[in-house]
Amino acid sequence: MRTAFAIALSFVAALISRSAFACATCGCTLSADAAMGYSATSGWSVNLMYSYINQDQLRRGSSSVSPAQVVNDPTTGELEHDTINRQLTVGVTYSPNADWHLNLQIPYLIRSHSSYTDTTSAPFDDSQLDPANLSSSRSSSLGDVKFIASYQGLLATHNFGLQLGVKLPTGNYGGPDASGTGTVGRNPVYFSSGPSAGELLDTSLQPGTGSTDLIVGAYYYQAVSQNFDAFVNGQFQAAVAQRLDQPGADFRPGNLGVVSVGLRYEADPRIVPQLQLNVSRKSHDQGALADSLDTAGTVAYLSPGVTLAAGQNTHVYGFVQVPVYSRLDGYQLFPRWTASVGLSYAF
Repeated sequence: MRTAFAIALSFVAALISRSAFACATCGCTLSADAAMGYSATSGWSVNLMYSYINQDQLRRGSSSVSPAQVVNDPTTGELEHDTINRQLTVGVTYSPNADWHLNLQIPYLIRSHSSYTDTTSAPFDDSQLDPANLSSSRSSSLGDVKFIASYQGLLATHNFGLQLGVKLPTGNYGGPDASGTGTVGRNPVYFSSGPSAGELLDTSLQPGTGSTDLIVGAYYYQAVSQNFDAFVNGQFQAAVAQRLDQPGADFRPGNLGVVSVGLRYEADPRIVPQLQLNVSRKSHDQGALADSLDTAGTVAYLSPGVTLAAGQNTHVYGFVQVPVYSRLDGYQLFPRWTASVGLSYAF
């Protein structure tokens, strides 16, 4: 049986909301359940996790593209430059007994974004990439809070579990109203510099989605040898209610599914290296405020990492995610790698 610290990361990273990012590939898909090991121990735990995601590569389908390809395609809108997401998530987990885990996730998102907005047009030439044409924004605020309950009392071994949760519209969200003269939502972010200063950022780039989402999932883990544990888990998230629901000013984030498999090497409980494969699929955002053409896709990450014991009930961990496959609709900013580090404490 795992020690109590193991639940500190339960569900914190596996479903960090990617619908708040302006592409299908921009969020952390790391399975924190496997990062720390599943647990049937009762008690409280607190986790602090920092994730860094730098989307600086334009891609379409399974390959990278040039700015010229984007601008010269008549189906595209603005030419995006980069989006950097820094997310700090506080996770609190309470396990009243071996069967139940109750987890609250509170994210704080720091995001910078830049694009050439409406300063590019076909045919493309290099002068359109002049830094003077670049518009930028930066925001720091609360994201969308999640609450997830896990039940693993179906088997006596407690190694199979079911999950049910909700994402709440606590982050700022919004966009232009149907007339184009006002705004809808709550404290949406604007461009702060460049030719588009004072204009609203895309709805999919806001800190929150304005939607209440249902989260369901399941997991299974099993020792496969004396020193190795294997796991598989999956989660699905879909919006069931939207605050942006007015005709001409509506928005619904696309559905998101994540499946992870992996191995943990536990010969020494003080140092636990592991390897995960994380596959995700996001459907198109919908509504008048959605960038429907450029928000769907399937991606896979290979995620090596390690968990270290830093004290009796304290552990630190770090992971790097490297994309090994992508199939993206439209043109999207894509990370070359992502990283997550954290600290957990159980009591």
